Amino acid sequence: MINGKRIVVVLPAYNAVKTLEATVRELPNTVDGIVLVDDHSSDGTVPLARKLGLMVEVHNRNYGYGGNQKTCYARALAAGADIVVMIHPDYQYSPLLVTPMAGMVAYGVYDLVLGSRILGGTTLRGGMPLYKYASNRVLTLFQNLLLGAKLSEYHTGFRAYTRELLEALPLEQNSDNFVFDNQLIAQAILLKARIGEISCPTKYFPEASSINLLNSCVYGLGVIQTTLQCCLARMGLMRSPLYRTAGVASVGLSRCEPSVPSYGPQPVSRK
Repeated sequence: MINGKRIVVVLPAYNAVKTLEATVRELPNTVDGIVLVDDHSSDGTVPLARKLGLMVEVHNRNYGYGGNQKTCYARALAAGADIVVMIHPDYQYSPLLVTPMAGMVAYGVYDLVLGSRILGGTTLRGGMPLYKYASNRVLTLFQNLLLGAKLSEYHTGFRAYTRELLEALPLEQNSDNFVFDNQLIAQAILLKARIGEISCPTKYFPEASSINLLNSCVYGLGVIQTTLQCCLARMGLMRSPLYRTAGVASVGLSRCEPSVPSYGPQPVSRK
């Protein structure tokens, strides 16, 4: 807890057994709860998550990266979160940065904080493939120009949100795929949310998850579509449930198996 705000970390997981424990062990004691949503993994992610004392939800089929996050945020809000921090359980991002990111939100400085892989200039040394780095920079420049923002990147998987922002976004209307993340930032910009960034070095290694070239291309096209739609909506040239100036998220919970909820105070082992 920071400044009286309850902090819940969400872990959208898929076949994360090799990196989950390392991620959880580094989460700071300021975290009040940890929710892992498993997107129908075929490895031992779920048993390990339960062994670690996490709040675990299991999808009854693979709903995709965006679909996973929809459940993550719904469960975190249901658990009483004032601040929700999303971090991938693949250990690419440093969990140690949860406290400073959540603090920037808890003290009312920002509504959304992004853990940027670009700030600090260590992205390529950390192992990001050159084609991903180049596409990141081009897409970020494109979005900054059209959306009128000045972010260092739009594609990070490490973010901290206020409860109020999540409740104001039409999350359930967003894509179930990777472009979900980008739609959320565009919507936050449209709502004039205060967005901050913090430098976050990342690590790329064989056990860490990463989308392949084909999915990266599909994602890139989705980013362009998202940006153009947001601009048209802002100019009043298009009506869309995705891009509006106000709204309340309506996140469904039916995608989870009914037998797995495990709420209530649970210890999180960090030896």
